[in-house]
Amino acid sequence: MHRLPLAACLFASLAAAPALAQSGSYKVLSDTKVGGAGGWDYIYADSADRKLYIPRMGGSSRITIFNLDTLAPIAEFPETAGHGVAVIAGHGFSSSKPVAMWDAKTLAPIKTIDVDGRPDGIFADPFNDRVYILSHVSPNATVIDAKDGKVLGTIDLGGAPEQAASDGKGHVYIDIEDKASIAVVDARTMKVAGTISLAGKADGCAGLAIDAKNSILFATCREPNVMTVVSIKDSSVLATLLIGKGSDGAVFNPSTLEAFSTQGDGTLTVVKETSPTSFAVEQTLTTPPGARTLTLDTKTGHILTITSELGPTPATLPGQRPQRPPMVPDTFQILVIGK
Repeated sequence: MHRLPLAACLFASLAAAPALAQSGSYKVLSDTKVGGAGGWDYIYADSADRKLYIPRMGGSSRITIFNLDTLAPIAEFPETAGHGVAVIAGHGFSSSKPVAMWDAKTLAPIKTIDVDGRPDGIFADPFNDRVYILSHVSPNATVIDAKDGKVLGTIDLGGAPEQAASDGKGHVYIDIEDKASIAVVDARTMKVAGTISLAGKADGCAGLAIDAKNSILFATCREPNVMTVVSIKDSSVLATLLIGKGSDGAVFNPSTLEAFSTQGDGTLTVVKETSPTSFAVEQTLTTPPGARTLTLDTKTGHILTITSELGPTPATLPGQRPQRPPMVPDTFQILVIGK
């Protein structure tokens, strides 16, 4: 109900914003076709153990695992229908139903964990070695002890969670896609301790990254297509920067003070934090359409994203949600982006 007014109230400020920077030092370093059937959602780099996890969804649901350095296939978990993966405390977890748990070094399965809801996003918090399984339906978050796989509890976030980030000090931030807000979760009590409202500034936020040192959040939002930079200290919006259309993820590299957002329209946006109060679009890199989620290899500083060649978009019938274009068979690919 509020989406048109939101776009209207931001039009003037965004119209005055500088044009997106088209040139810069980031480029596509490699484009590796790995093929295979099935759709995709999230991609996850285990930088410590040098593994890249890509869940594939559809008729042949599975998690494919690649060598993070060479992108050679290592292993596959068949019949594991998950959207994402997280690794922490020596264990891997999938956002599936049930959740799969395995040894991160050997890839040996440990057990499955029953959860409610409809698992989608996933986040591992190193503050206390807990895994958050995020769901757009109740319960919005299921918290698991990463050491033994025990379910510790659930959290009502009051809306549909997308991506999470931790300050490393006991707070987990989760953007709520349908509420124009960011939930602040107390990692010790597993309760919502507060809410950062983005009402009137941005909505439909699907990506969230954090500069923990400077207490700054980067929320990538689809209404309108902006990266909203928020101060955790006082919940103020520090900047609203234009990005491409269809963001579905964000990461922050503390080594370079850059935030990244991938968009389904075939762009990757790089935002530079020049100071804790100054931010600018540093580069907009062209990528193949559909590359909407991303992960950061903290060892190399590389960004990895995934997509495939896409066919014509199906017609949308009255009363239907717009459909995504179909994959062209065996064109699934991994992109490595860096300097």
